[in-house]
Amino acid sequence: MTGGGTAGADPAAHPLPSVDPFYAYDGSLAGMAPGAVLRSQPMTFATPTLSTPITGSKVLYRTTDQQGAAVTTVATVLRPLIPGPNKVISYHMAYDALGSECDPSYTLSGGATNPIAMAEQTVIAGYIAAGYTVVVPDYEGQQLEWTIGRQSGYAALDGIRAAEAFLGLPSSTPVALVGYSGGSVPTQWGVEVAPTYSPELNIVGAAAGGLPVDLAHNLPYVSGSSDWAGVIPALVVAYQRAYGIDTGAFLSARGQQVVAQVSEKCIAQFAKDYPGLTDADMVRAPYSSLLDVPAVVSAINDNIMGSTGTPRGPLFLAVGQKDAIGDTVMVTRDVEGLAHEYCGRGVDVTFTRYAGLAHGEAFAPFEAESAQFLTERFLGLPARSNCGSIGVGNDLSPTPLP
Repeated sequence: MTGGGTAGADPAAHPLPSVDPFYAYDGSLAGMAPGAVLRSQPMTFATPTLSTPITGSKVLYRTTDQQGAAVTTVATVLRPLIPGPNKVISYHMAYDALGSECDPSYTLSGGATNPIAMAEQTVIAGYIAAGYTVVVPDYEGQQLEWTIGRQSGYAALDGIRAAEAFLGLPSSTPVALVGYSGGSVPTQWGVEVAPTYSPELNIVGAAAGGLPVDLAHNLPYVSGSSDWAGVIPALVVAYQRAYGIDTGAFLSARGQQVVAQVSEKCIAQFAKDYPGLTDADMVRAPYSSLLDVPAVVSAINDNIMGSTGTPRGPLFLAVGQKDAIGDTVMVTRDVEGLAHEYCGRGVDVTFTRYAGLAHGEAFAPFEAESAQFLTERFLGLPARSNCGSIGVGNDLSPTPLP
């Protein structure tokens, strides 16, 4: 979750994923295993104004949605320029999108960019230079369902499966997952569901920063804010898509207006565009908040981190703390509570709080620390868990239905 503008390249050379035939699949998925590769296409790692010698492939593959149905999405597979021992990073970009122009497979090919994508593309280039194969999934799926947990995790894990199949790598290949902000969703949910969904993958560690652990806590925090209020209507769009919620039953005229305005945009285009927008502005009587709507609360409860499974670890979890609550969008004690919960289940967790840093400011130290953490995991070094000093944090119990 971050902000900024978006610039596109030649639409003829880079058709949007929503209209590109490569992304469309009308065949049957019956009998296809999760991670099965359906087609591939070569690509060059680029921005709209800069080409690189790094080449790779887009792969369309079968994955699973939140309700357990077979669906498709795309991953970008990037190989290091200098071959070495096979080791895979599944890097999850914080593309936080409701429109396909921010799909990683599009931005990494030079179709468009924004400040968030540029920063993360630099990080990805660093992993490639260090000798990693990097897999970058479009984990929100073809319907752009932002913050939806299990299906984001499934898409990440199936992206790894697809990359291994495409490259002819064994499932014993060491793999790590990493992502910040929106990218923490497939990272955390991926390692949470992996023991049952993809037990064959050799996941050596994961690093997630700036996590939206329980959106019932984030919504009142960003309500009325100057920088993040735009995420409120965007979350309504995402939940409507993933759960078929009848938004006409509770949205106010103002709520309907802003939902329509953000419905095809990405967070760089909407996060700061609605300063002062409140949760109450979004709904009409008899509701005073989105958290008064049973269908919304039920959907939020379905996406509370830590509620589905237990990672095998080791994990690195981190978050900033700019004010008494959090990093201006993420709730610090929620992340601490998740780390504490995992520690109680025997997971090897390293938790870091970046005192004084807002959400965007914590990105750089997180990326540096996570790179070191994952390097040590690939080397087989023991993790430096600090479970003994992690506080209890917030209660992450589901919100009672209104």
